[in-house]
Amino acid sequence: MTDTIDAVVDSIASVAPDVRAGLTGRRTYDAGANPSGDRQLEADIYADELLKERLLALESVVGYASEERGSAVGPESDGPVPEDDRRYVAVDPLDGSSNLKSNNTMGTLFAVYDEPLPTDGSALLASGFVLYGPITTMVVAREGTVTESVIEEGTRRTVDADLTLPEEPTVYGFGGRVPQWREDFSEYVSEVESELKLRYGGAMIGDVNQVLTYGGIFGYPGLRDRPEGKLRLCFEGHPIAHIVETAGGASSNGEQSLLSLTPDRLHERTPLFVGNEAYIDRLEATLE
Repeated sequence: MTDTIDAVVDSIASVAPDVRAGLTGRRTYDAGANPSGDRQLEADIYADELLKERLLALESVVGYASEERGSAVGPESDGPVPEDDRRYVAVDPLDGSSNLKSNNTMGTLFAVYDEPLPTDGSALLASGFVLYGPITTMVVAREGTVTESVIEEGTRRTVDADLTLPEEPTVYGFGGRVPQWREDFSEYVSEVESELKLRYGGAMIGDVNQVLTYGGIFGYPGLRDRPEGKLRLCFEGHPIAHIVETAGGASSNGEQSLLSLTPDRLHERTPLFVGNEAYIDRLEATLE
């Protein structure tokens, strides 16, 4: 298992410079939409193809699921992989791609499961993200530890071998249009905004990384016109929850940990909240 996870992480790190370099000139929208109905940039499709090719080249990766694809796909040649060695990777190739036009933060998010997708959070073996900011960094959660690395020419260099949320939280950020927030959630935000600093950039990975760095809470709630929220459980909810919980924080859909949820559909959405445990506990108590 360890060797396969290493191979997945190293492959994503190695392709990250190509994804980043490919953003230039791919800022226009393609004619289609992804399975969730979101418009696709040319950069979304480009990143998805790069990652699919690189990850399905690994012997133990027998399934690749992407936010940009309607269903999971396997390798072209189906070699004899023992059932216990089979791994399934879910990827959001370019989280926050709408930020490309304004040249703001975005990233690549991934999760490694030991069961075919969709499945529950207990099948998650490792998760992580690449953040394309002023520098390219990578955060990986596995075997009870979160590490942060800088990616230089496709190679990881560890800068924090045991990343944990700060005990003193500093920042918050919540998505969705304020008029569409439910009343109980608005009440919670009124409390939080008097205690923490607002940090919201419109790319989940960037906003979550702020919480990992400074402590606090990030969330995208269920809305009046979209009670299921915006973010997808397999591609965003499970991996982000796994990273934050492994770093000593907590996650929730407003009622329970995101890792306890089992989606019925590959692209199923969920309200999502991650951050310091005290803020998640208060959130759940407010939304009851």
